Amino acid sequence: MKKLFTIVLLSMGLAMHSQTQDSLSVHQEKMQWFQDAKLGIFIHWGLYAVDGIDESWSFFNGYISHEDYLKQTKGFTAKRYNPQAWVNLIKESGAKYSVITSKHHDGFALWNTKFGDLNVVKSTPAKKDVLTPFVNALRKNGLKVGIYFSLPDWSYPDYTHFTRDSLRYDIKDQPERWHRFLDYYQGQLKELSENYDPDLYWFDGDWEHNSEEWQAPEVRQLLLDKNPNTILNSRLRDQGDYATPEQGMPITRPKSKYWELCMTMNNSWGFQKNDLDYKTSDQIIGIFADVLSNGGNLLLDIGPKADGTIPEEQEHILKDLGRWTHKHKEAIYGTVAGIPKEHFYGPTTLSKDGTILYLFVKGDPKGEVVIRGLKNKINRIWVVGQGSKLEHQVVGKVYWSHYPGITYIKIPDYVLDGQLTVLAVLLDGKIELYREDGAVIESN
Repeated sequence: MKKLFTIVLLSMGLAMHSQTQDSLSVHQEKMQWFQDAKLGIFIHWGLYAVDGIDESWSFFNGYISHEDYLKQTKGFTAKRYNPQAWVNLIKESGAKYSVITSKHHDGFALWNTKFGDLNVVKSTPAKKDVLTPFVNALRKNGLKVGIYFSLPDWSYPDYTHFTRDSLRYDIKDQPERWHRFLDYYQGQLKELSENYDPDLYWFDGDWEHNSEEWQAPEVRQLLLDKNPNTILNSRLRDQGDYATPEQGMPITRPKSKYWELCMTMNNSWGFQKNDLDYKTSDQIIGIFADVLSNGGNLLLDIGPKADGTIPEEQEHILKDLGRWTHKHKEAIYGTVAGIPKEHFYGPTTLSKDGTILYLFVKGDPKGEVVIRGLKNKINRIWVVGQGSKLEHQVVGKVYWSHYPGITYIKIPDYVLDGQLTVLAVLLDGKIELYREDGAVIESN
């Protein structure tokens, strides 16, 4: 009997181990597409585009009354909305996925939800679901689907928070109201899960309650039960798969294995006619290169107008970005984080096997760039997307020292890209770097 019991326990242990391994394999596989994708386009589209004001925050912070904020529903027409044109532009930019605001903190939904009446079909002259055709167009064009969803809903009467200085109730005093809200927001999530089966959920606003109050573990399981391959960002409290730094490029490499910088083109997430402080295409490409060098993704935001058109400035940036990404795709997609900055003063990436080092050269280097502490022999160097083979010279290497010397790569001006030049350095094996402090060597 004891022997049989031992066999049963061993079998159970093996089964549990197998399940754990399977779960780990699924997680690694789904995160791999995300890590390889590198570039996504964020879309903030909602009522706020009508008057060109801050999304949700304008009434939350008291700049406008909630009543006046909701009057924007009358101007949300989507009369020139062409989801296929959006997707064509997104694809042209080089993005591999897109994330759209299905519902921001103001509670306005872009689909015909059965939970509440504040949505594009019931509340606006558009009178049509605008989320479904966009998701369908993404899928038709081979792009991954990301759905942004705000956990808070400041317009819903049974949500705790209303404005910065106005709290509707405390959960411990009126738990039944909170449970009505949980049913409401989780009901909307079930609709999104069943209708669109997103590849990625981009949550926001989790700071207003803790994980237990949001029922975050249960929500994660709800979504994974529908699609084990879906990915969740870090803003579902402790239940996310990747980190989401916002606006500012991290100075040091994020500790998370998977991360994504979300960033606006100007200073606003949604369309604001008065915000003309756009980053240049060169600046955005430079930031993207820094993100790539640190092993992350860039989620670059656009804010369509209330009629569904994309501002010309944003369209221009996406097309500039697309020219550059398509030319340099081998150095972008499917690569991994590059080498430490002390070895090359600029962004870098590596092929997955570590045998090709990509150097991102900003501006005009005046004839040459430098790699320090590279132990490998270089087999070949070429200009990505242009093809010219380049010469190099190693100086400072002596037979009695482990120090590999300094590599100088000659770059003629005619190979330079108008925005950011990329060089591919083919090595004789997986990259090896000299990381010692160095030592004094004396001879008699």
